[in-house]
Parts: sequence; structure tokens; C-alpha cells
Amino acid sequence: MLEMPHDRVNYEKIAPTYDRRYEALEYEGVASALLSLAQDAAAERILEVGCGTGHWVAQLRPSSEYIYGLDLSAGMLEQTDQELHDYLLCGEAGRLPFADSVFDLIFCVNAFHHFGDKRGFISQAAHALRSGGTLAIIGMDPHTGKDDWGLYHYFDGTHEADLARYPTAESIRGWMMEAALVDVTSVTAERILHSLTGAGVLQSPFMQKGGTSQLALLTEEAYQAGLERIKADLLQAERAGRPLEFKVDISLAMVLGRVP
Repeated sequence: MLEMPHDRVNYEKIAPTYDRRYEALEYEGVASALLSLAQDAAAERILEVGCGTGHWVAQLRPSSEYIYGLDLSAGMLEQTDQELHDYLLCGEAGRLPFADSVFDLIFCVNAFHHFGDKRGFISQAAHALRSGGTLAIIGMDPHTGKDDWGLYHYFDGTHEADLARYPTAESIRGWMMEAALVDVTSVTAERILHSLTGAGVLQSPFMQKGGTSQLALLTEEAYQAGLERIKADLLQAERAGRPLEFKVDISLAMVLGRVP
């Protein structure tokens, strides 16, 4: 079973090293999807909820002068570029501090599963969008059974924890329709296909304790136990004269809804 010291990731602690993930993986599909949404909507005002270190806010700055970010972690916001600070707010996704009909696009990337009141966020986002505005939620859907991630194999309970944390794309679509959004649909924003061979897997940013929320939630004991399993398989593969391949095949779903 997964041993968790708490039910929330301590992003204050992992904030200084969080952006290493973008050095290892560019998320080109997500970047392209967000840029297309902004351009297609001719979005003047954009909001990212769960913006973290401001990576995606910075990516979309050329598309809109008025792009804002909201995140619960002050530590994550402190890691953002200085020029973005005036556009970032510390706050809860379930209590958006904005008036109605302000934004043309609201989005979140790999953050929705952290929100305490997911349905409440969607409802508030719908109110904060202008007529014709779009809400986009991008993230994993481990319920499909199609993802193949070595991390799940080596770290006990991580897959079960993700099934509990992540809602299905179908559930998100349902909550959007409850909030009176229209043209609700879901597409694949990006399919992450990646593999590491041999001992290099241990150096991957995604294999460090704070490299993913899955690992950050583990106790140190449970995390070390997973590393030992990997090391044992590496040794066995080396003795057999074959490389150990650590596979990643994960799809990021994007669920979309529009304000009439």
C-alpha cells in the first residue's frame, strides 16, 4: 500500500527544483494545444489556474498581454520570472478572486487533480469567462488503462493513489455540462512516449523524490524501497547481458467547454 505522510504535495519544498522536468520534456503537444486555443479565441485575457512556477504563463505571453496565473503555493510563485510577478496571484482554485465575465480562456495543466473542490472550480471558471470563452483542463486520466509508466511498476500504491486523485475525462465533461458549458469535448493534447535504458533512469528528473507528485507523496521509506527494486532489476539485467528499459507511454487528455 502507498504510504503517504500527508495527502497534499508540499510544493513549498520542491519548488526550487520543479522546473527540471521541462529540461527533460518539452511538452510540445501541450504548448501547441494552448497556443491554438489562445489564437483561435483571439483571447485578450487568459488565466492559468494552478500555474506553479509560471511556465505556461510565460509560454503564452506572446499571445496575450493580459495573461494571469493563480497558484496556492507561494513557494512555486517565487520561482517565476520577475517580469511575471505583477500577473500572478496566490489563491485557491475553488475561490477564484475574479469578477464575472473577465476572461476569454481559462486553463490548467497537470493541476486539476490537486484541486480540493473540482466541481466548484469549474462552476466558478464558467462565471469568470466571457460569452464564447473556453475552459480547458489538461491532465492524465489513469482510468483508461492505456497508460504504461514504469514508475507505477516500481513504487507500490502510486497507481492506486492516482486512480483516487484523478477524475476521469468523462467526469470532467459531466461537471462542465452541469456548469452550463456547451460544445464539451475531450481530445488528446499530447501522448508522451519516452524510454530510458540502463542506470540512466535513476538520474531522470522524474525519478527524484520531488520530480513527480506521485513520488513526492511517498514516505522516504517507500520511495527508497522503489529505488531498490529498480536497482535490483538493473543488476539482474546487467548479469543477463540485456539493457533494462524504463518505458513511459502516457496520454494527457484535454477536456474543453465553452460559455454560450
